[in-house]
Amino acid sequence: MAVMSGLAISEIEVVLRLLVTVALCGAIGFERETRDQSAGFRTHILLGLGAALFTLVSAYGFAPFTEAALESGGRGVQFDPTRITAQVATGVGFLGAGAIIRQGTDIRGLTTAASLWATAAIGVAAGAGYLFGAAATTTIVLLSLYLLRKVRALIIPRLRTDYGILSVTFEGPGSGISDVTALLEDHDITVRSLDAELESEKAHYSIRMRIPPSRNAQDVLEEITALPNVKRVGITGLRDLE
Repeated sequence: MAVMSGLAISEIEVVLRLLVTVALCGAIGFERETRDQSAGFRTHILLGLGAALFTLVSAYGFAPFTEAALESGGRGVQFDPTRITAQVATGVGFLGAGAIIRQGTDIRGLTTAASLWATAAIGVAAGAGYLFGAAATTTIVLLSLYLLRKVRALIIPRLRTDYGILSVTFEGPGSGISDVTALLEDHDITVRSLDAELESEKAHYSIRMRIPPSRNAQDVLEEITALPNVKRVGITGLRDLE
């Protein structure tokens, strides 16, 4: 790394820090791109570069003001070069919010928003010349995105309680819903609420339920489908329906 002279760094050092930012933030963006996320390769690179440049400007773009503040000892000119960098943390929040999408009862994009936040921090670190911290953070982020996804797929579904809405339509006005609720209780599924729409030709029920991790929702659907007079069965809101 180039040696700093006073409050300035060489142009080669500036380019080096920006290139490191592209490589590190691009690696995280590439992972998001492979997951078909809205904020992917280019978005992460641009965000990291912006954060790095803000940091470079904060640290080295106002050298005369910084020197004047140091010479005055805080009695005359007061200048804080970290104020611009601090606004990066605020500004990236708006970009991260744009990556969060609500789909029905599910919320998608939270991981991407978090990766954008981490990318901004990596850009700030690279811009400040703390390349080891930037590289170490990038490595940990990538390991978290790749490895923890596998851990999540193997372990979390076995421990997580799911919530869903079961829709059942019966032919005719018969009250077969009691058989459905009894079947749910047999599977240790908790009925949280039940809404009914009764017509002369059919009866439609919406059941909000809590499914323990040890139960397979698909098995429950098959048993409900086999009940008399059941015309249609569906379930929504489950993130992992096996």
